[in-house]
Amino acid sequence: MNIFVARLNYSTSSDSLRELFEKFGEVNSCKVIMDRETGRSKGFGFVEMDDNDGYIAIEELNESEFEGRNIVVKKSEDRGGRR
Repeated sequence: MNIFVARLNYSTSSDSLRELFEKFGEVNSCKVIMDRETGRSKGFGFVEMDDNDGYIAIEELNESEFEGRNIVVKKSEDRGGRR
């Protein structure tokens, strides 16, 4: 399952996001999206994990506080062919 995580603190790293989700199961991949021009976080990221663990993580983490921000956690939606 691909999970979308928004409203991240701009200092959140992929490693700290991975650690948060590993409490709920094995994380296959984790990436905080960075702006190409500035090199700063865009404030969102993606986590890939098993469906069962993913649903539990979404339930537990959505609207929770992480690194000083209330984050949004939901199943990632298909971008519909966007590049």
